[in-house]
This record gives sequence, C-alpha cells and structure tokens, in this order.
Amino acid sequence: MSTRRRAGLAAAAVATLALTAACGSSTEQSAGTATADNVQPAGQGTSDYGYGSSGGAGGAGGQAGGDTGGKAPQAAPSAGKLALHQDTELGPVVTDAKGMTLYRFDKDTADPSKSNCSGSCATTWPVVPADGATAPAGIDKSKLGSVTRADGTKQLTVGGWPAYRYAKDTKPGDTKGQGVGGTWNALAADGKKAGAQKPGDVSVFDHPQLGSILVDGMGRTLYRFNKDSAWPMKFGCNDACLDTWKPAKPADRSKLNGIAPKLISTVTRPDGTRQLAVDCWPVYWFTGDKQPGDINGQGKMGLWFAVSKEGKKITTTP
Repeated sequence: MSTRRRAGLAAAAVATLALTAACGSSTEQSAGTATADNVQPAGQGTSDYGYGSSGGAGGAGGQAGGDTGGKAPQAAPSAGKLALHQDTELGPVVTDAKGMTLYRFDKDTADPSKSNCSGSCATTWPVVPADGATAPAGIDKSKLGSVTRADGTKQLTVGGWPAYRYAKDTKPGDTKGQGVGGTWNALAADGKKAGAQKPGDVSVFDHPQLGSILVDGMGRTLYRFNKDSAWPMKFGCNDACLDTWKPAKPADRSKLNGIAPKLISTVTRPDGTRQLAVDCWPVYWFTGDKQPGDINGQGKMGLWFAVSKEGKKITTTP
C-alpha cells in the first residue's frame, strides 16, 4: 500500500471518529442530560412552556441545599398579569397569565425571602421571574415582590414566598404539583398555602380593596340590588336584567365558610326558580366578572353592591 493511500485512510478514520463523537454529544444533549452544576430544562414535557419532568430529587420534593450558584436554568417566561383560578378542591389558586398554577416550597423562607430550590429541583420546579408580573383585582399588589437568587436573577415572591411552576403541569388549571413530597403547595392570593379552607357553597374572600366579601362556590363575587327588597320580598331585576346579573344558586347551610348559617336562606322568584338570599336579600353574580376577586359589578349604576360576611352591602368603590 502506498504512503499516500495509507495517509488518506488514516485521515478518513479520524474524520469518522470525530463525526461519531459529535453525534453522541448531540444525542446526549437532546435527551436533556444535565448536572447539578449545569442545569437545563429537560425539554420533554408538553406544557405551554416546554419544561420536562424530572425523576430526581426535585420531583420528590426538591433539594434543600440552598441556592449554591452554578449556571442558572434556562430563563423562564414572565408570569405576566397573574390570575386567580377557582379549583374545586383548593379554592382560589394563583396562576400566571396563561393559567398555569404557581407553587411555594416549604423549605424556602418568606421572612426574609429565600429560595432553597436549585440544581435539579429548579428543573422540575422552574423559577418564576419577577420582571413583568402584575397583580389582578383579587391579589393585593403589595403582596408581590422579588428575591435575588445566587445566580443574580430575580424571582417573583407572593406574600414573601418564592414562586415556581411545575414541569408536570401541562395545561391551564393543572395542580399536579400540589402536595408533592409533602413540601409543595399551590399559592393562595396572600402567599399562604391554597386549600387551607375548602370551597363552600358560600365563602368569605379577603379582597384587597373591599375587605371580606361573599363569593359563591365558583369563587364569584355575590352582589345585591338596591331595587330588590328583603321585606316585603320584591325582585327588581327581571327580564333583560337577568342576562347580565345571574341569580345565585341556593346554598347548603352545611357547606358554608366564614358566614353564619342564620344569614343564609332561599327565596322563590316570580318565575318559580329558587335563588340564594343573604340576610333575606336576593343575591346575584355578574357576568362581567371573569375570575375570583373580580369586582367589576361593584357600584354599577349606583345600584349593585358586594355583600359583607355580616350580610350587609359594601358601598366602597374601587
């Protein structure tokens, strides 16, 4: 074999080996391989944000070793304008603008705010950036803040608690992270753990502008109408009015949260339908309210008002 041919074969072998090594690296990277010092989102999930799920310590409740530095995970999208979603088991939970549930971690601290979720934990529980996050009507804007992580990024806090998404939540309203590892919980509007009080047919909601107001089982604000009357019973909202203001459904007195059962009763409308009454006043929900905490009906035409836990109308206007 000539010297020239031997040199050509050697060069081809080296090129083949280099190509094989490069393909191997590419395959490993696409599989989401990461180390604690170089964390990347797994990228295998189907959520709106493309986060994958991790079977490591984060999935079992996260690591408690603190934010020890290293390279930060891929930047997560802004939460945008937060929202409140009424979960049938947990009540109002905080979500981002796309409806994805936000969580808190028991191994973090709120005073002072500190995140103890890093490494693989932050892959399974992506950090919510503070930039661009704003509060809806049902969340006191003073409850929103930020904490600077070891990598210099700012993480959103709610009531002092650092906020996270969960990689296994794949669609708006999912709460698959609730109770994971006994340390993860969906966030309530004040930063506390959601679900501390189960939703009732009628419950009390602590509104940042109006104080304690009554809501129905869907978390919708309840209103009373000045043209109705409690005694003698009179209904001033009829016909086209009912397209906008819907009579609230009667409540089971055994399923109340924060209101005295004696204030709850049922009245019968002229068309025979039964309606919830609070302190003998018929109450309604407003079609213009889209989420828990909305009070778009408050003070409408100077006739519609939210109801306090004592059954009185609240005349404060936002």
